Amino acid sequence: MPPAQEERIMNDFDSRPIVVGVDGSPASQAALAWAVEEAARRGCAVEAITGQHRDFGMAVGAVPIDMMIGMLPEELRAAQQDVLDTAVAGVTTEVEIRTTAAAEEAKLALVEAAKHASLLVVGRRGLGAVMATLLGSVSLYCVHHASCPVVVINGPAVEPAHEHPLRSSAPITPGPLY
Repeated sequence: MPPAQEERIMNDFDSRPIVVGVDGSPASQAALAWAVEEAARRGCAVEAITGQHRDFGMAVGAVPIDMMIGMLPEELRAAQQDVLDTAVAGVTTEVEIRTTAAAEEAKLALVEAAKHASLLVVGRRGLGAVMATLLGSVSLYCVHHASCPVVVINGPAVEPAHEHPLRSSAPITPGPLY
């Protein structure tokens, strides 16, 4: 490949944004911070995206009507924008950060945005196998379906709850003894 064409391709690649998934969790905050640092090194913008989680009701069962009202499209979009605004407000940088509150599921919105990105960054909450199966793992979906490189940032470690001293030293029995 001629050097001029290679340089043009590299410049096009470098100017594409870094897309990052933001949902308000500590893992997504860590992903946003990492994406902003990387964008500063590359000299490109960051596109912070949040999406909807339509399958939530399937995981939790019936939802009361007052909660359903809060799930109207306009309410959801406003809540998504609040999450983005709060996340971005916590970042101090010269990097341009654009926000998008997507109407589709987060994993689909991120994979679609990755088509024009140099990099996709997502946080991993570490929900565990059962919750990931019920709710779906956005990070796993993105790793398998994105058309650009994907960086998965693990969420901050959570300190385990301290157990009561008697509970931790109590013997474990196989069940009632008759």
